[in-house]
Amino acid sequence: MRGLDTEAPRARGVRKAVITAGAVFAALGLFVSACGTGGTGARDEGPALSDPVSGSAVAPALSPSATPDRVNAVRLVRADPGVSAAVKRDLKPCVGDEYPVDVSYGNLTGGSVDDVVINVMTCGDAVGVGSYVYREEGDVYRNVFRAEEPPVYAEIDRGDLVITQQVYEKDDSVTSPSGEEVITYRWLATRFTERARTHNDYSKVVGGETAAPAEQ
Repeated sequence: MRGLDTEAPRARGVRKAVITAGAVFAALGLFVSACGTGGTGARDEGPALSDPVSGSAVAPALSPSATPDRVNAVRLVRADPGVSAAVKRDLKPCVGDEYPVDVSYGNLTGGSVDDVVINVMTCGDAVGVGSYVYREEGDVYRNVFRAEEPPVYAEIDRGDLVITQQVYEKDDSVTSPSGEEVITYRWLATRFTERARTHNDYSKVVGGETAAPAEQ
């Protein structure tokens, strides 16, 4: 479980959900290959659109190994019938053939091959619009987790799946959310189960300094 420190959550929220276009492209350079290969780090229960996943097979898996080769993340998401039409519409190249997709590999479900965590974002402000986990089963990847309530971002943390969602109040701008929900999931038997939830409120003080009181 993550603590209630206001400064660290703000930094993490800005980094994950409100990244500048330049940072997006830098991340894409690390995680996304050309259009032919797609991108190169999700919630099954919880608020809003994080629904249980049926586990339908969506695309052929690569040759089994402890660490799988890079998957074609764009093709995997587009072929998944469980992904919403809205997310698929947003999955377009930002510049040239570079897509706003982050991909992470790690052991979340105890399989013989690392699972694949995919985050789909918007191009302009890098807001996460969908997070997914795919598990290799036989010769296919199966969707075992999804979260589609933006802004959302999924990470792997010591074998657990951690979902971060920014919280906005009425007058918040996209760059200044009021806080965040951090939900930790663990794989039990055949699905992810929530094991911890933390709410962090961000400080509204610019630069971490409190405004001076008005003179009487």
